[in-house]
Amino acid sequence: MIAHLLVSRGIADTADADRFFHASINQLTDPMQMLGMAAAVTRIQQAVANDEPILIYGDYDVDGTTAIVILRTAIELCGGTADFHVPHRIRDGYDMREDVIERAASAGIKLIISVDMGIRAFAPAETARRLGVDLIVTDHHLPGPQGVPLAWAVVNPNQAGCAYPCKALCGAGVAFKVAQGLIERRIPPGEQSRLLKSFTKVAAIATIADAVPLTGENRVFAKLGLEGLRLPVNPGLKALLEVAQLSGRPLTAGEVAFRVAPRINAAGRMDVARDVIELFSVKDLVRAREIANKLDQLNGDRQEEERRILQSITSRFEEDPALRDAFCIVIDGENWHRGVIGITATRVVERYGRPALVISRDGELAHGSGRSIPAFHLLNALESCGALFSRFGGHAHAVGFSLPAANLPQLRTHLDQYAHARLTPADFEPALNFDAELSLDQVTPELFQAVQRLQPFGVGNPQPVFTARSVRLMAPPRVLKEKHVKLKLAPAANLGGNREPAKWRNAIAFDALGWHMAERCQQAGLLPGDHLDIAFTIDKNDHPEYGGLELCLRDFKSPTISGQPGETKAEEIKIVSAVSP
Repeated sequence: MIAHLLVSRGIADTADADRFFHASINQLTDPMQMLGMAAAVTRIQQAVANDEPILIYGDYDVDGTTAIVILRTAIELCGGTADFHVPHRIRDGYDMREDVIERAASAGIKLIISVDMGIRAFAPAETARRLGVDLIVTDHHLPGPQGVPLAWAVVNPNQAGCAYPCKALCGAGVAFKVAQGLIERRIPPGEQSRLLKSFTKVAAIATIADAVPLTGENRVFAKLGLEGLRLPVNPGLKALLEVAQLSGRPLTAGEVAFRVAPRINAAGRMDVARDVIELFSVKDLVRAREIANKLDQLNGDRQEEERRILQSITSRFEEDPALRDAFCIVIDGENWHRGVIGITATRVVERYGRPALVISRDGELAHGSGRSIPAFHLLNALESCGALFSRFGGHAHAVGFSLPAANLPQLRTHLDQYAHARLTPADFEPALNFDAELSLDQVTPELFQAVQRLQPFGVGNPQPVFTARSVRLMAPPRVLKEKHVKLKLAPAANLGGNREPAKWRNAIAFDALGWHMAERCQQAGLLPGDHLDIAFTIDKNDHPEYGGLELCLRDFKSPTISGQPGETKAEEIKIVSAVSP
C-alpha cells in the first residue's frame, strides 16, 4: 500500500522516497540559483557592513508577517539592523505605497526590501529610484504582463528567466532563501544548519497557511518546522501554541492551518499586524502571553464577523436567482469588514462550488478578495478586465483588488460572461479523489502508521483517502454540537446479510466522524442496518479510555433500504471520485 501511495504522489524510485521520508536542511537548493539573489544578498551585505538602516516592507497576513520575522532575524544575526513596515489593511490596502517610500527616504533609509509583495509595484519602484533608495523586491506572486518593476534586484522564482526549481514557494519561503543566502555568506559553517533549521518553524507556518504545495523545498520547511514546533524556544511561539492548546506534542499541518495560522492572521484582519512581529521578537514570556491572548480574542471577533457576512450572503442567494445562476459569483456589501472578505470568499467557493469575489463597498470605493476552483484561473480573469481596477494582483486561485464602486455592475457582467466562455456546469461538481478501495477489516494500526509516514499532509500531498463499499451502520447516527455526526460502522464482510443483530453488533466496528454532516445525515434518514459506500481518511483518537483508530468521513452514498443491498433511496448523493494511478 505504501508503495502505491508513493507512486500516486510522483515518487517512483528509492532515492526520491528517501528524500521524501527523511527531510533535512541539506536538501535545500542553493539560493544563488534564484534570479536576482546574488545581487540582493550582496546589497544587503553592503548595508550591514556600512551600518546602513534597512527597512523591510511586508504584507499584513501570515505569509507577509512571518517573512518579515525571518528576514529581519537573519539580518540581525549577520550584524545588521532592520526596521519594518506593515501596511494597515483598511487604511493602506495591499502592496507598496509611494508615500511610505517617500517617508523612509526622508528618514535616511537607503535600502528597502519588500517581502510577499512588490512584483507589480511599478510606481513605488520608480519613486524609490528617483529618491536614491535601493529597492529589493522579494515576492512569489505572479508578475503582470508588463514584466517586473525596475528595482535594484527582483527575487521571485516565478519571474521570466528564473530557472529556480521550486516555483511554488510562499512569500516567507522566498524570504527564507534570502536569509539562507546571507547566512551562508556571513555565518561560520558550523552554525549554519542550526540557524536555518530554527527558521523552518516560522517558514512552516507560512507555507502551510498559504496553501502552497507541500512538495520539494516546501516539504522540507513543513516537515522540519513541524518537528521543531513540538518544543519551541521562542517565547512568542510558546505562547501562541499555548492559546491554541497545542503545547508539548507533535503538530500536524492541519492543526497549524486551522488553529495557529488563523490567530496570526487575525492581527492583520481585525487590528494591527505589527503585533505579530512583536510576538515573535519579544523575550519576555509574560508579554508574549499578553499578545497571544490578544490574537486569540481577535480571532474570535473575526469568526463572528465572518458568520455575519456569510448569513447576509446566504440570504442574498435565496432572494436573487441571477446570483444562484452566475458562473462567477460577484457579491458586494456596504462596509463589510475588509479583513474577513478573503476568508469569506473561500467559504462561498466551498459552499457553492464556483469562483467567487466578495467585495466591501465604502462610499465611492470598493475593495475585494477572490477565490477560485481548479478549473478557473482567477488572475487571468481579472487581467481580462484590468482597466476596471485601481489595483489588483494574486495568482490562479486567489486575488485581491480595489476599484471604483461604480464599476461593480460592469465587473459582474464581464466576469460572468468570461466564466461562461470557459466553464461548464460539470466544473462545479465537487470531485473527491481517492487512493484505494479497502474493506474496513483492512484498516489496521499498521496501515495507520504507514500512512502517517507520508505527513505532513496538504496541497500536493493530500492525506490518503480510501473508499469502502457496503459498510453497515450499527447504531443510530449521533449528532455532535448540532452540526457534526458520529456513525458506528462495521465491514460488510464481517456481518453477512443473514446474521442476527445480536451477533453483528459484536463485529469489528469503527467510529466515523462526519464534520458538518449532521444535516445531510438527517436528510438521508440513516437507520441501523443500512449499507453505505463511504470515502474516508484514517485518524486516531488518543483519549486514554476510548481512544483508538477512527474514520473521518469525507463523503458517503445514501443507504440501502432496510439493509437490502442494491436498493437505494431517491435522495442518494453520489460520490464523484477518481482512483489515483
